[in-house]
This record gives sequence, structure tokens and C-alpha cells, in this order.
Amino acid sequence: MPFVHPAELWQRSGRWYEIGNDMARLTDWGGRDYCLAMTHEEVVTDLAAQVVASHKQLPFTLYQIQTKFRDEPRSRAGLIRVREFTMKDGYSFHADYDDLDEYYPMVYRAYSRIFSRCGLDAIPVASDTGMMGGTMAHEFMALAPVGEDTIVICDACGYRANRQVATFVKERPAAEETGPLREVHTPGRTTIDSVAEFLGVPTSRTAKAVFLVADLAPSAVGGREPADGDAPFGELGPQEGLETDRALVFAVVRGDMELNETKLANAIGARALRSAEPEEIRGIGAEPGFGSPVGIERDGVIVVVDDLVANSPNLVGGANRVDYHYENVNHGRDFEADLVADIAAAAAGHGCPDCGAPLRAERGIEVGNIFKLGTKYSESMGASFLDQDGHSRPMVMGCYGIGVGRLVASVVEQSHDEDGIVWPVSIAPYHVSLVALQHPESPQVAETAERLYEELTSSGVEVLLDDRDERPGVKFNDADLIGLPLRLTIGSRGLAAGVVELRERASGEKVEVPLADAVAEVHERLERLRAELEATAAAAEG
Repeated sequence: MPFVHPAELWQRSGRWYEIGNDMARLTDWGGRDYCLAMTHEEVVTDLAAQVVASHKQLPFTLYQIQTKFRDEPRSRAGLIRVREFTMKDGYSFHADYDDLDEYYPMVYRAYSRIFSRCGLDAIPVASDTGMMGGTMAHEFMALAPVGEDTIVICDACGYRANRQVATFVKERPAAEETGPLREVHTPGRTTIDSVAEFLGVPTSRTAKAVFLVADLAPSAVGGREPADGDAPFGELGPQEGLETDRALVFAVVRGDMELNETKLANAIGARALRSAEPEEIRGIGAEPGFGSPVGIERDGVIVVVDDLVANSPNLVGGANRVDYHYENVNHGRDFEADLVADIAAAAAGHGCPDCGAPLRAERGIEVGNIFKLGTKYSESMGASFLDQDGHSRPMVMGCYGIGVGRLVASVVEQSHDEDGIVWPVSIAPYHVSLVALQHPESPQVAETAERLYEELTSSGVEVLLDDRDERPGVKFNDADLIGLPLRLTIGSRGLAAGVVELRERASGEKVEVPLADAVAEVHERLERLRAELEATAAAAEG
């Protein structure tokens, strides 16, 4: 599928207007708008719309391995987060939701097998549908300290979710009589912890103010049909429809919790959020470090309150002037929210939403994702078919992706030691590191290494031959750094005894093998390593 997409396809789906700076846009010599492919839903849906006419052609799945580009503001960690990357995509098309519901678990299990066969410990978690949209999504997360995502896990019942969407048990405080709103002097106390300590209350009795600026998709576009007087999506100019409505968002969570920006963005329909500047905060009558929604200017401001704050009486909140806070702040009496929603982030120790047991948190790298797209793209792009009764219906879609480069980098993050990489046999760049310990007085070492190299490669083993004129220690260190599953070492002493040394990289086990049996021993060891991966994959599928 193409890497450069005409803007019209993304305008028809509405995502041209919903996606912000992550999308790289360009204009050709004729003034036509294009973008670099972040993903291929629009292109593949347009293709299906041209090819499929009848329910008899459904279901089917299209696959590709293709380049993607996202204008990441901060590339990092080698292949973990880069602007240009390679992905394996799958897009499935179905006649109804029941068929998608049957197919989705099959991909779920297949992905579990794929990652296990790659030697990767990747766990599936519920996730946000994000810019892809749809009704359900799962990410496959490789647990690693360098991961950018936080995974919330319940060991008691198996609940797992990306922190972006994770829910948790919120214990509602006991009812109590509403106290009078009272201003108190809190000199220099600008943090929740310092205010709580100064006033002698737990942080759970405080309200935390977070000021953000939201870019909101304009209500005039964003995936609907053009209204009367609008230009058709395909006729919009390069900047038309990309205008951004901005609003200052005043989010309030309880002081012992953190704001979840993904939940907040989904709640208000924001396509981007950034921290508000001090002058923007003061512009609505609030004060950084001492802010609360009590008495602020509401024009152009969206006040979003976590549902637990709305049910917590007599909280301590800012008084909107330096060195002062309010006691006994109550939602509904002292201020009103524009929206009450779950916007708090789950954390270790919170109660599992399914069983109530304490949650734990791990860092993870997203290596794959699957989505139930439903009819989000087929409806907007006219991808329909005639059912058995001759009625036109939109195709039901799913999409499935694996980041190829990120997968390899994640394996390295999980499978290494102080000496270097420890490659799983399934994805190692070579199976065997063949090290020839050269000696001027022993030319038969080089000859034997060449012969063994030919025998191994002709039998299907991929071999990296190190015949450099280097010291043995250098060669051994480089072999460990590269991390191939097996190392065969040929030296003059071993040849005199008719043996070669075989070492497994993962276990460090070393054995001497008769030269005549070396090829057979290599095959036996590789088969055992493959069988171990297959057993792990079978267990993951189960």
C-alpha cells in the first residue's frame, strides 16, 4: 500500500481534522494535499470499497509489511520510539459484528504465539482505542524498565490494563455535615503534601488542581458529512478544516491521586493537551499553586471534576490567591463542574475493579495492538456490500499491528546480560558464531573452519564466521556481545585432539564435541532451543 496518501481519504474518514502534529502533511506541485502514512485504515478501506460488492466475498483479511511515519517530538531508545518505522498490518472485513467477535480472539491468540516464539514475554492488556477508534482494543506489552507505558495488573484475578484506561475501586468517603467555606493562611505551601502537613489533614482530604490547554477538534468537521454551505471534504484547502478550538481545562482530582490525561482527553474530546502557562491560569482568576474552581472566570474554561471529588465532602482547595487555601470546599455548593467523570489514574495499591485486590504497576513497551474498528471507516468511506436480502450494509472491520523494529529492540531489552545480547534462536541474525583461533603455525585451523562453515550452511544453519586476525579474548567478547545462540570454537589444541568447543550463549554451558559430530550436535541443540520456544508459545496460547 502507498506510503504517501491523498488528503481526501483522510478527510473522508474525518481523521485529517482529528489528528494533530503527529501527522506529516505536504503539498505537491499542483497544490494537492497529501500526508505520510501513519497507518493504513483509510487506504485499505478505500480498496475494499472498490473490490467488494457482495456478502459472498466476506470475510477476508489483508496483510502487509510497510513503512510508517509519525512526527514524534521526542524520538528515543533506539528503535523503541522513532519517526520512521516498519509495521506488520492486518485488516479484516466482516459481514457483521458476530463474525468479527469470532475472529478477534483468534488474532489475540495468534499474537500471543508470535511473541512467545520470538522469545518475548509480552502480556495482552486492555487499552485505549486512541486515534484508531472503534469499540475495543488490546495492546501486547513487553515488560521492561525502559517502557514508556505503565501497566496495571491484578495478580488475584488477572485484570490487566494500560494505565491510560485502567479503572480502580474508589472508596466513597462517609457522609458528613457540610462545613462552612473558610479561607486559611498557608504561607509558602504550594504542593498538596505541604498543605496537608501544614493543616494536619491527609492528602485524601484535599483537592488537586491541574490546568491544561486543550486542542479541540472543530465541531464543523471531524468525521461527519459536510453541512449545507460546507465545502466537500475532498475540496478543502490545505489548512481548511484544521483550525483548532482551544479551551483552558481546569481538572480537579483528589490530592492523593494523579490526573489521567488520556481519560480527560477522551472525556472532553480533545485531540491534544498541554500544560497551561502561568499567565493563562491567572487570566481566568486562578493562581498557580493555589488554584481552585471556586470563583474563577468560567468563559472559555472547561471544569472537569473526578467523580470521587464530586462525592468527597469538605475538601481543602486553593483560594486563588498566593499563600491562601479554602477549607470545606464542596462540589455543588461552592462550584459546579461542566463535567464529572473518571479522570484519575490507577496506581499500585489501588483496588482492582473486578475483585478489589491491590493492583501492582509495571513498565511496558507496546509491541503490538489489535482493534475492533466496527464500521468507523466503512460508513464514512462508503465501503458497503449487499447482504443476503439485497440490502446495502457497511462492512465491519478489525485491524491488527506489530511493530517489527520495536519487537526486535524489546527482545534485546528483555534478553541480555552484562556481556551483551542473548538472542532467542527464532530471530537471531545467525544461529552459530564460528570462531577460528588463528595461529601462524597452524593453517589447518582456517581450513577446518572454512570446511565446517560450508557443511553447516549447506545443512541449513546460518553461520557467522569470525576469521579475523584478533586475539581470542577479543573474539570471545564480540561473540558474547552479538549474542548468537551457539558458539563453535576451533583452535589448534582442539584440532590436535579432534574436537571443537561448543558453547550455548544463554546458559553458558561448554562442551567439547568430536569434530565429526559437530554439525549433528549443532542441529540437535538448535532443535531443542526451538522446541523450548514452541512449548512456551503453546502455553501462551492456552
